[in-house]
Amino acid sequence: MSEPVSLQVFDVTASALTAERRRLSVISQNIANAEVSGTAANPPPRRQRVLFESVLKDELGRRGGPVAGSIQARVGDAPGDFRRVHIEGHPLADSQGMVLFPNINVVDEMVDLVDASRTYEANLAALRTWRQMLRQTLDMAR
Repeated sequence: MSEPVSLQVFDVTASALTAERRRLSVISQNIANAEVSGTAANPPPRRQRVLFESVLKDELGRRGGPVAGSIQARVGDAPGDFRRVHIEGHPLADSQGMVLFPNINVVDEMVDLVDASRTYEANLAALRTWRQMLRQTLDMAR
């Protein structure tokens, strides 16, 4: 027997909240690592990004019930070259005075942070609305 629809909605929304929380954490780490320097032998950290994937559970064919799903988040390295900055006298500078920095743009990270925060809030609002609808349905049944 499949899960009631109300639990499926909760599961999907909860997985979306977890995925966005992970995205917020990765963005925060990127901002914290934006100015960490490195060398060719010991490179700085790479920008991390979160990739979302929608996963559908195959309930329809097995149990005849509605199809539920979830959102999964995977973390991976973002493409792009390290920033090379000329800083004479820096302890990590190479023979040309170049120091490597992560491929992280703090302005882009802040934009992503606002987007992730608003998406998290929207999912939370959806969960609250669903809970309110369930409560009203139970009140009508009394």
